[in-house]
Amino acid sequence: MAADPNPSGGPEGGPGGGPRSGRYSYGRFYDGPDPLAPPFDLRSAMDELGRDVMEGTSPRQAMRELMRRGLGDQQGLDDLMRRLNERRSKLQREHRLDGTLQEVRELLERALEAERNSLQAEDSDDARFREMQLDALPPSPAGAVAELQDYDWRNAEARQAYEQIQDLLGREALDQRFQGMKQAMENATPEDVERVREMISDLNDLLEAHGRGEDTAEQFGEFMAKHGEFFPENPQTTDELIDLLAERAAAAQRMMNSLSAEQRAELEGLMQQAFGDPRLAEQLSRLDQQLQGMRPGEDWQGRGRFRGDDPMGMGEATRAMEELGQMDALAEQLSQSYPGARMEDIDLEALEATLGEQARVDAQRLAELQRELEEQGVFQRAADGSLMLSPKALRQLGQSSLRDVVGSLSTRRGERETQRSGAAGEATGATRPWSFGDTERWDVSRTLLNAEMRKAGGDVRDLDVSDVEIVETEQRTRAAVALCVDTSWSMVADGRWVPMKRTALALHHLVSTRFRGDALQLITFGRHAKEVELGELTALEGAWEQGTNLHHALLLAGRHLRKNIDAAPVVLVVTDGEPTAHLEPDGHAAFDYPPSPETLRATLNEVDALARLHAAMTVFMLGEDPRLEAFVDLVARRAGGRVVNPDLDGLGAAVVSDYLASRRRR
Repeated sequence: MAADPNPSGGPEGGPGGGPRSGRYSYGRFYDGPDPLAPPFDLRSAMDELGRDVMEGTSPRQAMRELMRRGLGDQQGLDDLMRRLNERRSKLQREHRLDGTLQEVRELLERALEAERNSLQAEDSDDARFREMQLDALPPSPAGAVAELQDYDWRNAEARQAYEQIQDLLGREALDQRFQGMKQAMENATPEDVERVREMISDLNDLLEAHGRGEDTAEQFGEFMAKHGEFFPENPQTTDELIDLLAERAAAAQRMMNSLSAEQRAELEGLMQQAFGDPRLAEQLSRLDQQLQGMRPGEDWQGRGRFRGDDPMGMGEATRAMEELGQMDALAEQLSQSYPGARMEDIDLEALEATLGEQARVDAQRLAELQRELEEQGVFQRAADGSLMLSPKALRQLGQSSLRDVVGSLSTRRGERETQRSGAAGEATGATRPWSFGDTERWDVSRTLLNAEMRKAGGDVRDLDVSDVEIVETEQRTRAAVALCVDTSWSMVADGRWVPMKRTALALHHLVSTRFRGDALQLITFGRHAKEVELGELTALEGAWEQGTNLHHALLLAGRHLRKNIDAAPVVLVVTDGEPTAHLEPDGHAAFDYPPSPETLRATLNEVDALARLHAAMTVFMLGEDPRLEAFVDLVARRAGGRVVNPDLDGLGAAVVSDYLASRRRR
């Protein structure tokens, strides 16, 4: 909102509640973002961006999709585009372009009927000759109007109707090219017509000089001083004047292109009779040719299809074509499909003029949302130059994923880690009575409060051992965690891709915020296995490849555990298929289905190696494959681990729960 002094009305008031002479009125805030607008829900926006990226959409496309959909109650570009298309369809469905031709025909019929009635009342050879002249008129309105230019009308009403045709054609021709000229030239005198013809002649001279490369600043000033009344837009330079006229002339040409060949020929012929002076048509034709040569980039070849019942005159039809051109430009801006497209490209004033104030507000809010997301650093450049989610965005997504997981772990809320007395423990926030052998520090405030409450009951002792409370601590065990996730094509095809990524996000966020001493390694495995960062996993696109190389993944998991020999080893495997590939000594991944004995032997050897490291292994089996079930049961028995068969919605909760349980057991 913006407050402006307004002496005419409004409540009075000043600092401290005293009277004040100024009054205020309030209007829309245009100067930058509205300071009273509600803050953006960046959390929801980041969640949507992250979801699209995890489904395989590029970050740039994910941002574009967010702008298309909008956010919550905020309309997106698709809604604005739909309204724009409805507006365009309505304009073309309700109107047609031959209004001037229709009006000329009606005036011509009125003139001829009135003239014939007068001639029939006369009994003379001259009257019969005139009737023959009228009967011999060409069938086309343009030809008939031209033939009647020198006709000496006997009937005053007929003469008036014919003059209205010439006046109408002149006003429509001018209204096509100069704003408001149709109304300004109503009941125009010959002197008015001559002033307009002189203005167009001077204008053509100005444009010719400009086209030759001459400095026309002084000539332009003289032209505007003499003819400025014809240009309410108040252009400041010759180029601004040319831009203004070329846009309207191009719309007039598109209107003519939209007519049938017969209608176009009729109008071109009629224009020679504008104001009964063919010089005006000649000057306008000269003007159009110059404008087209100076601004070839305007759309001079386009056309529109109007199929309604409401006829429009030439000036009104030209404005309709201008509006269609503006809609085309807005449609391109709203599509955001061209290189380097940004929300700031949208012409807010044109959008408001076409779709109303709310459309402007929606587009402005979307632009501000895009700018805010970019300023918050949602994306960053990867080493190869591509865009990827930034660490800040990944933290946000991880927090969101973990929040969803915690919501499904309500039975575990309030549980604490394995407790243990000792100076090396960390405070839990709770206290307990002191017992013999405890070495934790006293909670002084609780101890003194206990003593005062005891004394209030009549005990005169200042302090007793029963008053003492100590700070409760817990001993935290550091863990080395390897999360191995299957990235074979079946994970994509069966809809397990995004749940897998959200699980990794949730676990990563839990470790990085709650158990910062733990070492988490993310490992993906398809035909080969690979250690990845969270951003790489989140942006990973599903690709067709054969092979589930659990052997390679467990090799990398074992390497991670051995790097952190002082930490409790935990291995979590998420897969939907039995191993069908293993790593040869030369690094080649051998694939075979059904699994070859060599693949099974190599995989189980790595399971045994992890068991020797006393790793707590859990396999999260997705789907109901009997062969996979038999294999993972064998893995669990050999590793002393366990098998979990969660549904997709419960995968994240199952993995996080198992991780926490592993830490408690340690």
